[in-house]
Amino acid sequence: MVELKKMTELKSDFVPMGEVSADERSRMAFGKAGVHRDDRYAVAVNAEGEILLTPLVSIPRRELLVWDDEGIRAALVRGLEHSSKDETNEGGDFTRYADEEHAVDESAAPAEPQS
Repeated sequence: MVELKKMTELKSDFVPMGEVSADERSRMAFGKAGVHRDDRYAVAVNAEGEILLTPLVSIPRRELLVWDDEGIRAALVRGLEHSSKDETNEGGDFTRYADEEHAVDESAAPAEPQS
C-alpha cells in the first residue's frame, strides 16, 4: 500500500483519489476518478511504474486536416461566426461542379438496414 505522504508528493497538480486493485484480468476501476464508460485514454508508464492516463478524443481522418492546417481551421471558425450572426449568402446550385464518380442519386430509395 502506498503511503498517503508519498501519494501527496505527486508531480504537477495530481490529487490523490484513493487506492484501486486489479481484478483477476488485471483490470482496475477508475469511476471514483471521474472515468465513464467508453472514455478513451493514452497510457504512459515511467521507470518508477507510475501510470499516467491522458484523456483522448478520436478524430475521423477526414476531419484531421482541420486540426493540421491553421488556415482551414481559421476559415472554418470565420464561417461558423458568420453563420451564428446570420451573415451568410446563398451560394446557389453547385451540382455542376460535382464529380460524377461521387455523385449521389437523390431519387434512389435509401438502402435497407442490414441486421
